[in-house]
Order: sequence, then structure tokens, then C-alpha cells
Amino acid sequence: MMTIWEELEILATENRSLNDLFKTKGRCQKFSLNYEVLFYDFSKQLIDESVFESLLSLAEERNLKGQIKELYRGDKVNISEDRAALHTALRIPSGKSLVVDGVDITAAVHGSLNKVALISERIRQKIWRGASGKPITDVVNIGVGGSDLGPLMTLKALEEFTDQESPRVHFISNMDGTQLQQLLGGLSQESTLFIISSKSFGTADTLSNAATAISWLKVCYESERLVFKNHIIGVSAAHEKMLAFGIPEQNQLELWDWVGGRFSMWSAIGLAIAIKLGMKQFRELLSGAHSMDEHFYHADFEKNLPVVMGLIGVWNSTFLDINAHTVLPYDGRLKFFPDYLMQLEMESNGKSVNRVGKKVSFDTAPVMWGDVGSNAQHAFYQLLHQGTQRVSCDFIAPIKRYDQAAQVKVELESQHQMALANCLAQSRVLAFGNHALEFAQDAAHKNYRGNQPSSTLLMQRLSPYSLGMLIAAYEHKTFVMSVIWDINPFDQWGVEGGKVMAGEVLSAIKGDTQQFDCSTNTMLNLIKNA
Repeated sequence: MMTIWEELEILATENRSLNDLFKTKGRCQKFSLNYEVLFYDFSKQLIDESVFESLLSLAEERNLKGQIKELYRGDKVNISEDRAALHTALRIPSGKSLVVDGVDITAAVHGSLNKVALISERIRQKIWRGASGKPITDVVNIGVGGSDLGPLMTLKALEEFTDQESPRVHFISNMDGTQLQQLLGGLSQESTLFIISSKSFGTADTLSNAATAISWLKVCYESERLVFKNHIIGVSAAHEKMLAFGIPEQNQLELWDWVGGRFSMWSAIGLAIAIKLGMKQFRELLSGAHSMDEHFYHADFEKNLPVVMGLIGVWNSTFLDINAHTVLPYDGRLKFFPDYLMQLEMESNGKSVNRVGKKVSFDTAPVMWGDVGSNAQHAFYQLLHQGTQRVSCDFIAPIKRYDQAAQVKVELESQHQMALANCLAQSRVLAFGNHALEFAQDAAHKNYRGNQPSSTLLMQRLSPYSLGMLIAAYEHKTFVMSVIWDINPFDQWGVEGGKVMAGEVLSAIKGDTQQFDCSTNTMLNLIKNA
């Protein structure tokens, strides 16, 4: 008897034309979903009812519902590290309880969030002072990966929700010191606070930047104790390491081993968000994410937005061999959202072995990239429309914007309408090619081939709540794909080898005589003799 996987492999060999598929009555209603403030249209994907039904059956066969329950109740779904992955618990509202291994997880979460609220409000209200008595005007978040991308992306997206009185917030992640050197010249030691964010408190990138920042503070202050008391906050799961580093207990915020770095912005890693936006807006972000958590847990699969997103992703990458995916927000506020998703999806699902260590026989995570749509149109859309690569696309846009603008309201609303028009137009031409255009193509170099699959995700407005929903939807999409592929999305052993080798090469740069390959040895000699 043929398996569902084999059925999908056969279905994938059938030639499907979006121009033909759209002749089917009711297609747009069948292949679109509404949930609260989000509308998801996947009618321009290369699917029909038989494909969709088979994908839903595959989710059932892979026990997706059971694995969602395991994730939410705190089972050790991260099997290679013997840990739970409880990012959903970070968004559970106060008053609800989740007990794992006899410990009330939510009590710890809300205890940490309450401390985030206290610290952020003290900074925002100018109660927290530098060692010389001056209020904090600048906050520098030092982190990398999930400790940087989440807060950075969120603050760029929600900048209009800040007030003029909030401190300036900056982000440092690059280990080469470029960002730090450029930033410090415009700051004052007396009014700058550093947040050192590292789950392990052992990440070389973060600790090297932190050491430089502390040296800069010491130029102004002789007392190391005052530097750490008034100008350093630590966020980590490694309490003792923070103490050994010099961060006093009252300046520490807690993480837990069941919080993965790329899922951590909802925790105390989001301190920078709370400082800039205020705790009320931060809790709105959490509330939006929790709403999506509830939808993902309870909704039937055919109406479940993250489930459908994940199944479409598997169909494209694994069955249709479309191994490139681009995310195209038509809103400049979401400029860093594709960067955030690149880490979320490729670090989670960029795996070639299954959960028991056996090599998989199919393609998993596609290569992902993206940019603000209007910029991308003048960069890589040429490849999307006329290149040789098959690429799937996600278009993202808010429906309403600028309706409350104080100045040049009409002009700004007109610009937003232009962005929406381009968003919808590009997905049409990608799908239908020349058939979408009124003019005839009189030469091969003007041909639009079409049949490039895409989905469009519209939100009513971009707000803390809707952004929380959007991010959580992509988190759960990533989990759905991992379940279908039977891989572990919560570890990242692929990043460790390079770190280990970097330590050995650094020792060689500093004088160690060990030998590497001829290429590395040649470059080491150039570095040493420079």
C-alpha cells in the first residue's frame, strides 16, 4: 500500500500551472485563512485540493497534534540536549499555571518579567542613575544571535510606539569591535548602561564586546564596583558566571535552559524592548504571541495558520525541490524581520539527520533571505521573475497605516497605497507571468515565465500585538516543518565546530606553533608577519 509520503512524491511530479489552477471556482476561499488581525492567502502556491488533503494527512500521520502537546507541556523535545523548549510558557498570562517536573514554570517566568518591569521603569523614569548621579540616556544591548536579533528587529518595527523620554537603545553584536568603536565616541560613560545578554555567559563574541565596554567605563571611574553596580546588567541562565564576571545579583535577570536563544526575545532578553517601549507595550507583544499559541494548539489543521504555513514550506522544499525562500515585507518598519527569520528557520531546521541520528533522504530547510519589498524589487526580483532558480516567496504587509499621522497624512497614506499595490502586483506577476500583463511580450528577454509560488500575509495594522502574533506564527511554522521532517529544531550543533576551531586558530595567531591545512597556514603567516 502506498504511503502518504509516496503519494505526495507522485503528486509533485504533476505539472501544475497557476494560470490553470485559478480557473477552479472557489480557489481563493479554499486556500486562505483568517485569524484575528491576520489574513493568510496561500492560493498562489502550487497546490490543489488533492495536495492539500495529502499534506494534512501527512501531518496526522506524523503525529503533529501529539508533538504539539509534548512541546506545550514541557516534555524534553530537544532530545540531543535533554531539554524542554518552553518558549510558549514565556507568553502565558499571569494567573495561569504550567507545572513541569513539579516546578511551576509560570511563577518563575512572571517573577523574571516583574523584575524586567521594575528595572525598565526605573531607567525610563530616570530613577536608575549612573555612578556620578546622572540619569541613563543610552542603553547598549550586547548580545549575538537571538540575544540581539529579536530585540533589534522588534524595536525597529515598533519605533513609533516609543516616547521622547525613553533612553536611546543601541545594539552591539559584531565581535570585530567595529560597532562598538563607532558607537562609543558618541556616548558618555556617566549616562550609559550596558545589558550583557548571553544564555551561557560564555559566548566569545558577547564577552569580548563586554570586556571592551567595561574598559571604556573604567576610563571614567576608578571603582570597578560602581561600574558594575550602576552601568552593567546581565541576562543569562549562568548565575555563577555572572557573579564571577562581577555583575551583582540585583543586576541579574534570569533565563532557563529550556529557553532556546532564537526563541528568547519573550524573556528577560527583551529588557531592551521594555526599556524603549515600556512594559505595557512589551506585554502586548507577549499577548499577541500567546493568542497565536492558543490558535496553534486548538485550531483544526486545515484552519490552523502556522500548520498550513509549515506544510506549504515542506511541500515546496522537500517535494517540489524549491530550495530557496524569500521573505518580502512591504513596510520599512519590518526591515529586520527577514534577518530574524533567517536565524529562526535555518538554525532550527538546517539539519541533515533525523531525531535518532540517521541521515535524511530529502531536502530540509531551504536557503532563506529577504529585504523590504520596494528595495528588493530593484535588487533580486530580476532573478525571481526571469532567473533560472525556483524560489518561493512570502509577502507581508499591514493593511492600514498613517491614518493617524499628524502631518502630510494624505501624502503618507498615498505612499502606503503604492506599497500595497506593489506587494499585490508582484505576487500576481510571479504567479501568472505574461498572463498577468496586458501588453504582449515581443522578445524572449522580456518574457515573464510565472508559476513562482508565493503566499501573502496581511495584518490589519503593525502593532505590538500583531507583531507578536506574526513572530509566533513563524515560530510554530518552523516547528511544524521539523515534525514532518522528524528533525530536532531546538539544537544548533552546526555552529559549535567553527567556534572550537576559531579558538585553536586564535592561539596560533598569538604564537602557538600548531599546523593546519596549507591554505590556513599561508594566511596565518601573512597575519603574523604583517
